[in-house]
Amino acid sequence: MNFHFNLGTRLFLWGSFSVILFGGALFLPAGTWRFWQAWVFLAWVELPTIAGSIYFYKHDPQMLERRLQMKEKVPEQKRIMRFASALFFAAFLLPGFDRRYGWSHEPLWLTILAQAIACAGFAVSWWVPIVNRYASRTIQVEPEQRVISSGPYRVVRHPMYISTLVMFLFTPLALGSYKTAPAFLFLVPIIVLRLLNEETVLRRDLPGYAEYCEQTRYRLIPYVW
Repeated sequence: MNFHFNLGTRLFLWGSFSVILFGGALFLPAGTWRFWQAWVFLAWVELPTIAGSIYFYKHDPQMLERRLQMKEKVPEQKRIMRFASALFFAAFLLPGFDRRYGWSHEPLWLTILAQAIACAGFAVSWWVPIVNRYASRTIQVEPEQRVISSGPYRVVRHPMYISTLVMFLFTPLALGSYKTAPAFLFLVPIIVLRLLNEETVLRRDLPGYAEYCEQTRYRLIPYVW
């Protein structure tokens, strides 16, 4: 039996699933609700997500439709994302176990700084779809799509990935778990592989993208790569 839900219902279901999934991955391994770092983390992830979803639901529902698409069409991306999802979920469980067993004794200033940096990285992920309404979770080029070179795209060609990278690298520190940080480093080559494959698709299918690459030299990190 096929169920067809409208956009508002799908947003509600996806948001509820996200809260349950991330909350469970943090609090169940911790074995306690007394995990203030996790509460703060969930607040700055979920509250802006709700606000952003409401904004785009009113002003650009088609962009939200793209963001809700999860099925990759490019075979290489299917394999990359399968592995990335499993690796991220496994790494994301570790700070909760750290809270339970007390592996890390992180200073408060480092936790607060990491929360701020990770939150700033997450903010960029909402700036990107404001500038580029074709920003999608999946790698695809639509017939009417055009190259975007304004906003964060003036600095790097893949601002969504640098946002994700900053979040990944500072998440364990934001959760008071510096000893689990090395596990999150394994996500860096996954992002690089996904980015390189995406550029291959965009150079092939998106008119003007090769010229844009000549104009904006840096893929991910300004003045580095």
